Amino acid sequence: MLYYLVTVLYILACFTMMLVVYLQQGKGGDIASAFGGGGSSQSAFGARSGATVLSRATTICAILFMVGALALGIIGRSGPASVIGGRAPLTQPSTPATTTPARPPATPAPATTAPATPAPATPAPANR
Repeated sequence: MLYYLVTVLYILACFTMMLVVYLQQGKGGDIASAFGGGGSSQSAFGARSGATVLSRATTICAILFMVGALALGIIGRSGPASVIGGRAPLTQPSTPATTTPARPPATPAPATTAPATPAPATPAPANR
């Protein structure tokens, strides 16, 4: 709930800052002169007081913009403080990756079991 409230206030501060910046008098004239107002904007705020009011409004809106961005960053953060802190550790692969083509594994020779009792020795045939 607090996140949404800060978001709405942040958006309002952004739009207010845009409006205040557009109303300021630039080197080529202010926004009122673009629509044919000419010198009427000078009479609304006065020559010097308008710049002071709009400059202060711009400063206040800029401060609200920065504080709102920090607040949304802090409130919107969920999970651990580190970017990689919530990740599961990587497991080692069971077989190493090789660049050689895979060959079928060599089949081991079947294991022979030794008899429990030794076989009787047979005499070797005589060479004649």
